[in-house]
Amino acid sequence: MVYNINIICLTYKGVFTLKANLLLLLAAAIWGFAFVAQRIGMDHVGPYTFNGIRFALGSLSLLPLILFYHNRGQGAETSSGIIPAARIGVMAGVILFIAASLQQIGLIYTTAGKAAFITCLYIVLVPLTGIFLKQRVSLPTWLGCLLALTGLYFLCIKEGFTISYGDLLELIGAFFWTAHILLIDRYAQKVDTLKLSCFQFITCSALSLITALCIETITWQGISQAGLPILYGGLFSVGIAYTLQVVGQKSASPSHAAIILSMETVFAAIGGYLIINEHLGVRELWGCGLMLAGMLVSQLQSILALRNQPLKESAT
Repeated sequence: MVYNINIICLTYKGVFTLKANLLLLLAAAIWGFAFVAQRIGMDHVGPYTFNGIRFALGSLSLLPLILFYHNRGQGAETSSGIIPAARIGVMAGVILFIAASLQQIGLIYTTAGKAAFITCLYIVLVPLTGIFLKQRVSLPTWLGCLLALTGLYFLCIKEGFTISYGDLLELIGAFFWTAHILLIDRYAQKVDTLKLSCFQFITCSALSLITALCIETITWQGISQAGLPILYGGLFSVGIAYTLQVVGQKSASPSHAAIILSMETVFAAIGGYLIINEHLGVRELWGCGLMLAGMLVSQLQSILALRNQPLKESAT
């Protein structure tokens, strides 16, 4: 009888896990195609203008979610008030501004697919930061790092051991995305994550618009021509995809979520090829494959540990 109950529980858990994985995969697809939208938007507006409006729309898109969970009484346990969320949100927003700016400017000089693969190096860099936190770095992490670095070489390094300006900006940005993830991870359990996200998007938007007013020429014609990419980047990439991630990660492990979300690199390359006719050479495709393999291998230990856990629980 107990065995049958365990089977039923595992079946229900499998259904929820499958649903969560599909939601995360949809989020990855939205984020992947967002790289294409960001690149198209650069034909009409400057990078800071694009990010400023995009993240303003993103913050507005989170307001219905914040009100929904507030009315249901959720989020009170993790938040001692709006001020802690605002304080952490501003800190995260500054880092997000730097990372998003580097990514957006880099997209002017490189392809959407390459930008996505280089940006997603944070999947390998995040576990590697354990060295500085005096944590043991596992063998799969080191192997994943080696594969990712080898892939990066094939993807970006040209003859004469040079790297293009756009690829370099994306590579620097990957370190800021890593810092952003670590900051969010440290404080996510202490404050309301939706409010934190809203404040970080507002901060990033404000800094981007201030910079745009100082160094870019903003015109209504340019904004209207870039309207669809901006709407996609703000409402779909931030609002919808973020919601899918929040819902999906409730039933998915962090390691599985990281692997599924890393598929945004593949969707970015596909979108670049289908929509704006971007092509990657054989050498660059090898680099993309090695980088994706490195991202997957770096999560191997977490997956094996997770797979063994249900077996131990059912045995008891």
